[in-house]
Amino acid sequence: MADGESAAGGAAAVSALTTLALLAVVLITATISGVFGMAGGLMLMGALTLVMPVAAAMVSHGAVQFVSNGWRAILHRKHIAWPIIVFYGLGSAIAAGVLALVTYEPTKAWVYLLLGLVPGLAWLPRRSFQLDAARPVYAVACGLSVTGLNVLAGVSGPLLDVFFVRTALTRHAIVATKAATQAFSHTVKMIFYGAPMLGAAQSSGLPPWYFFVVAAPLAMLGAWFGGKVLDRLSDVNFLKYTRWIVTGLGVVYLVQAAMLFASR
Repeated sequence: MADGESAAGGAAAVSALTTLALLAVVLITATISGVFGMAGGLMLMGALTLVMPVAAAMVSHGAVQFVSNGWRAILHRKHIAWPIIVFYGLGSAIAAGVLALVTYEPTKAWVYLLLGLVPGLAWLPRRSFQLDAARPVYAVACGLSVTGLNVLAGVSGPLLDVFFVRTALTRHAIVATKAATQAFSHTVKMIFYGAPMLGAAQSSGLPPWYFFVVAAPLAMLGAWFGGKVLDRLSDVNFLKYTRWIVTGLGVVYLVQAAMLFASR
């Protein structure tokens, strides 16, 4: 890999202090995702990529986000639009089949570049698109494209949001349904990056086992906190704040990507 992220040097174990800091980030970002349905995952991916090799960051992010999204879906399960989930799952399965045929090993600079560009999707003139996730054909397209982007960049919230802007769903239904769909995408991502680690002779660069044990309840707690805040938000503010939060994160990641590319 480039960016000095060789297999030998980039797979150092995550220190205990860094692990504790990441656990705090897990709680904060799970809460943010619980409110807006995204943004938190974008923040967490950037933090993990900063201190881990890309593959380890992808697997760790996928595991935490699977728990966070899964628990958020359970908390709001009465609001889930199940027909969307079925067709999204079909599209996600197609994406998984295609990804199984390719090899993709991004550098940190490339990941930060993608993390910086993905939020730009939040500013697309969405009313001009007819991408309604409630329609089966678009739900399948959503699963295919969102899962693919999730594996390439680590996150895909803004693209997922494009498919939900024309639905007649309430903010609770949007958060719940998006959470359930993301569980599919993060599973594919964990398998894609985690499978090559199985049987590897060298350290994978993953955080210690207790990170995942503690991160799971923290992600669930954050989802619960976020749900309480979501109850107090209006639908207008819900959409407005989400766009600006992800845009700010995108700018930070583009700067980071530029610095990494310049140092090569």
